[in-house]
Amino acid sequence: QVQLVESGGGLVQAGGSLRLSCRASGNIFSANAVGWYRQTPGKQRELAATISRTYRTNYADSVKGRFTISRDNDKNTVYLQMNSLKPEDTAVYYCNLEVISPWRAYWGQGTQVTVSS
Repeated sequence: QVQLVESGGGLVQAGGSLRLSCRASGNIFSANAVGWYRQTPGKQRELAATISRTYRTNYADSVKGRFTISRDNDKNTVYLQMNSLKPEDTAVYYCNLEVISPWRAYWGQGTQVTVSS
């Protein structure tokens, strides 16, 4: 069983920065894609950024140029560096690990990010 534990959320003013971390238990982290999703009340969870096991990255258009996803396989950890934060970035951010075969998605408990104007 894989557990994902996020940290690093909080309250920041618009234009500020935060760095989220997500550490995975077990030994499957390095072999699979990981990512960050976010959700606001009443809306569907949406992708923020993903990074494959070969370090290929993918970003939502809304965060391109401001957010950077990275991974450290030695530490079983994925990071999300968020710069130039906007109030519309306010959400609960969830860490995700996706196993392809057999398919299964693991989620963290979420960490709140609040950006004040």
